[in-house]
Amino acid sequence: MEITIRKEESKDIDIVFNLIEKAFESEQMSDHTEHFLVERLRKSDAFIPELSMVAEIAGKIVGHILISKLKIKNEINEFDSLALAPVSVLPEFQGKGIGGKLILESHKKAKELGHKSIVLLGHEKYYPRFGYEQSDKYGIELPFEIPKENCMVIELIKNGLDGVSGTVEYPKEFNG
Repeated sequence: MEITIRKEESKDIDIVFNLIEKAFESEQMSDHTEHFLVERLRKSDAFIPELSMVAEIAGKIVGHILISKLKIKNEINEFDSLALAPVSVLPEFQGKGIGGKLILESHKKAKELGHKSIVLLGHEKYYPRFGYEQSDKYGIELPFEIPKENCMVIELIKNGLDGVSGTVEYPKEFNG
């Protein structure tokens, strides 16, 4: 099974919308609006076209990942970072390494684009295998109550989070 990862194109948007909806349909820890979030982010200043990527198998889009801009702020400073949200794989293709491949390729591309870190809210057993650590280790917190093991961050470059601490400020599009 050969998986191709590429930048999302405008012709993919409807397919990706449906894919994200299906991917989260039976997910218990979801509000089932991820497809609308992606739609809003695509139209925002937080959108980075190169970091909206799809996974294809034999020409069929089976997965998608979106990484967008966010800020980490404290009383004194403001830092640029990224949000990984969401990563989506069609249910019948889940468990085959597609999500992992999307994550690794998006990390590589984000690093090439000069970004230093990514923040995510996700499953504490899944994301650490890609290098994610609890964000509280860096003094970074989310702006809402969430178990600390689900708030994670990764440095894309060595010491990418040196001196960074504060509260994540998501783009307004995350609020629906």
